[in-house]
This record gives sequence, structure tokens and C-alpha cells, in this order.
Amino acid sequence: MSTLQALKNIFSDHLKQQNYGDQPSNLYEPINYIMTLGGKRIRPLMVLASLDLFNQKPVQGLQAAMAVEIFHNFSLVHDDIMDAADIRRGKATVHKKWDENTAILSGDVMLIQAYEYLLSYDQKVAIDLLNEFTAMAKGVCEGQRMDMDFETSDQVTIADYIEMITLKTSILLASSLKLGAIISGQDENVQNHIYEFGKNLGIAFQLQDDLLDTFGTEALIGKKVGGDILQNKKTYLYLKTLELVDAQTKERLIHLYKEDIETEEDKKISEVHAIFSDAHVKVYSQELQDNYSQLALSHLSAIPVDEKHKSALMEVHELLGKRIS
Repeated sequence: MSTLQALKNIFSDHLKQQNYGDQPSNLYEPINYIMTLGGKRIRPLMVLASLDLFNQKPVQGLQAAMAVEIFHNFSLVHDDIMDAADIRRGKATVHKKWDENTAILSGDVMLIQAYEYLLSYDQKVAIDLLNEFTAMAKGVCEGQRMDMDFETSDQVTIADYIEMITLKTSILLASSLKLGAIISGQDENVQNHIYEFGKNLGIAFQLQDDLLDTFGTEALIGKKVGGDILQNKKTYLYLKTLELVDAQTKERLIHLYKEDIETEEDKKISEVHAIFSDAHVKVYSQELQDNYSQLALSHLSAIPVDEKHKSALMEVHELLGKRIS
């Protein structure tokens, strides 16, 4: 039984020992850069916490945890290019510090390295890990494509949005937990429960992340507030607001999310923020977040292990479940 901090220390020590490559330097320096920018490291910790849950040594999951962490950062490198983002964790994004071609190629190598980490396990376990990881990676790409398509679509529903964030964000959390269950030899029923715990917690986390993007601060989120608004992202905040406001306000909000309108960035963010606030959509979003959070806990409760071994995952639940006031 380990605390989340103890697991984080184990992973951090392992992360510091990693050598992603040296030459050519313009291929590997961006990898070293993005991998040392920090972050909560929640996804790799999920692998270790899953092993701890089943009373296994967390160190058995370090290679899988590295696969998850380098894949996550690979996706951020490519996402930042597609989103034209300048800042990541308070620092310049890879494509800004170098250039887009460098970021694309370094990201490609990161994806390959993720599979190399998984191949370090015994053949039978490695095959199961690779199957789960590949399904997850494909889903993340599907979710990213949906997210991009939503920016220019007027037909997006809240159900569509939940499906998109499930694929783009929450299945990585879910698969990280499942990888730990696979390594520890758990049966399919237990694997499904730990996966569903992560999936629903991931949805709750993304709802919270969307809230922070609009209602947080740059110091808190490490990037410009209102990025989702500027990119016309059809988040839950936007979609639910359309349901809540009068026809005139709805028409104005839809207009503001058109790609071809000429509006100063800060003015657009300010106006959309005001519309969201007047609709009290923040409260609706927090209520939905709570529902997914409780659903996640129900799956964790269904896993037949001593409650004391769930402490690290409960810490994660509390960490991701923190709400802004």
C-alpha cells in the first residue's frame, strides 16, 4: 500500500534516468525538452497505482508507465501544432521553440519509443499490453479528429462532446489503469472495472479542465485563458449554454464561434465568458462532473480488494475532482 506521493517519487526517479537519444540532436533535444517540462504525471502514476491496488510491486509497471507518459507528451506536441498553441506548462511549445517539422518528427519518434517500452515485458504480457495500448492510441486519434471537426460543425450535441472527450482524453487514463491490471494478472471483470473507473474519472477531469480554460487564470493553467473560445471548441460550456439562453443570445454566441468573423481576441473571450456566466453554465458543468466522478467511484468500489489498497487511487480521485469556486 503506497501513497500517491510515494508512487510519484518512484516514477520521478525512473524518469530522470531515461535517455531518449542523442544524435541527431535536433531530433532528440525536443523530446528531452517536453519530457522535462513537468506536469502532474497522473497517467503514468495510474499504472503504478493499479499495481499497488492489487498488492503488486509498483516497479513492475515502470516501463508501461514510461510508455504512457511519452505517448501523452507525444500527443501534446502534435496537439499544440494543430491548436497553434504558443505555451505549454508555462513554457514555449516545441514547434515554437524549434519549428513545426521538428516537432512533428520528434513526436513521431516518441510514439515509436512508447512501443519500445512495452516490448520490454515478457511476450504474453507484452502482447496484451500492446493490444490495449494500440486500441487506446487509435481512440485518441479518433477523438482528436472529432474535436477538430467540431470546430466547424453546427450539429454537435452534448452526447457527441462526451464521446469525443472520452476518446481524446479519458481512455488514456482508463488504459493506464488497465495496463497495471494486465501486468498484475487480473481477470477480465476486474480489468473492466478499473478501466471504467479511469474512463469516468477522465471525463470528470476533462469537464474540469474545460472550466479552467474559461474560468481559471493563466497562472493556474499555464497557458492563455480562453484558448478553447478562440479555437471555437464546442465544449460542454458552449453546448449547454445554447440550451439555456434566449434566441437572441444563442444567435450571438453561434456567430462568435464562426471562423470567419473579425473580432479582437480579448474582446471575443470577454463576451463569450460573460454569456457563459449569465447562463450559470459553470454550475451545470460542475454537477455533470460530480455525476461522472461518483460513477467512477462505484466501479472502484466493485473491485474486490482490501479498501486500504485503494488509498492511492482515492487520492487521484480527490486530486482530479477538485473544483474551482
